[in-house]
Amino acid sequence: MGTKTKYHLAIEIDRLTNSILNCISGDSFPTDVHVLNKADLKNITKNNGWLFNWTSEYKLSDRQTYKLTIRNNPDIIQGMASISDFKDHYYLRLIESAPFNLGKNKLYEGVPGNLFAFACKISWDKGYQGFMSFKSKTRLIQHYEKTIGATHVGEQNMVIFPHEALKLIKKYFQT
Repeated sequence: MGTKTKYHLAIEIDRLTNSILNCISGDSFPTDVHVLNKADLKNITKNNGWLFNWTSEYKLSDRQTYKLTIRNNPDIIQGMASISDFKDHYYLRLIESAPFNLGKNKLYEGVPGNLFAFACKISWDKGYQGFMSFKSKTRLIQHYEKTIGATHVGEQNMVIFPHEALKLIKKYFQT
């Protein structure tokens, strides 16, 4: 089942949007998700306010790291995700919003929902019917059930099944 993660997801889904929304203007911005490249890592550090060590995550061979950006603005990373392919579903190992997208003064909302939807989409595209799993902090299990339709399957394990995955995919990826 791959290398065990030391993380349990603790990010709150602030709002499900069809992109990300500027909290000041209310404007909606379409997003893109790209594979993280080594050059991106120079600004994704704890000194710059990021909570996790994305350089270490990037180096692990059993997962792929992704960055969420506003379309046509690929240099400003809005959020990050680390995802593993378990050959029948994808496992979301780690997810984080950019430091400026956290707290009551955040710049954009919708980042976490967008990244969960992306994990479901790559699962769907791979032929896994959108199946996606992750480990949740105990205090957020009900939050994930309510906001993204995840199902608690024991201990801190959560699964997004095809029906709910498709809802997220359709919300964020109009294809």
